[in-house]
Amino acid sequence: MTPLRGLAACLLATVSAPLWAARPMVTDDARIVDPGACQLETWTRFNRNDNEYWALPGCNFTGNLELTVGGANLVTDDPYFSGRSTTIQIQGKTLFKPLETNGYGIGLAVGGVIRSQGLSQQVPSYYFYVPVSKSFMDDRLVVHVNLGAQRLSRPPYGAQEVFNLGGQVVRPQPGYGLTWGVGGEFALNSRLYAIAETFGDNHQQPYVQAGLRLWLVPNRVQIDTTIGAQSGDWGGSRWISIGLRLLSPPFLK
Repeated sequence: MTPLRGLAACLLATVSAPLWAARPMVTDDARIVDPGACQLETWTRFNRNDNEYWALPGCNFTGNLELTVGGANLVTDDPYFSGRSTTIQIQGKTLFKPLETNGYGIGLAVGGVIRSQGLSQQVPSYYFYVPVSKSFMDDRLVVHVNLGAQRLSRPPYGAQEVFNLGGQVVRPQPGYGLTWGVGGEFALNSRLYAIAETFGDNHQQPYVQAGLRLWLVPNRVQIDTTIGAQSGDWGGSRWISIGLRLLSPPFLK
């Protein structure tokens, strides 16, 4: 994956993008953390030529607005990107209709990302999406659909082309794009879930991802692992992720 494409994929959720469908899924759900509570989503994603280390803390201060502020470090062995870059992400998410058992939920998320390669290069992106979730079989199966738009990053210094982490030339994409995602989570038992999704935008081939999510402590401590890739490039774009999610009881007044 190119850094710009990888960043665009991360923008589809955060997070959760986290997040009950949350990490590791990019397709977000129509849920937010409980009023007065906070969460921390942290994960490592192992790509072909780089590793991403993410931490996204978020809190619900008002009862219906989840604010997430966090970031990531990307470490690569590609000398074109100087070995390391930093990402900062800010997102707000609210619900128009909370998700109910055997019902549906709908919300709105708006955010921005700044990815820097040293102090002289800033690559900002802005996005919004509408998450819709539908519960089936008493929450044993929950399906999520996202539709949104984003302002894609531009190469620094007016470059006409950039290189991906495999050294191949990649032409800059248009400045704006439509984003989408479809995912689901299926309860194998009270603590273990199978998860799968496909997501992308209108400028490139879609991505797919699947894995498992496990509650070590119900509603408090969760771990996950996934494997994913871009359609048509299963070997070159494949990644593996391992994540940890912590949820607090309500404590903010």
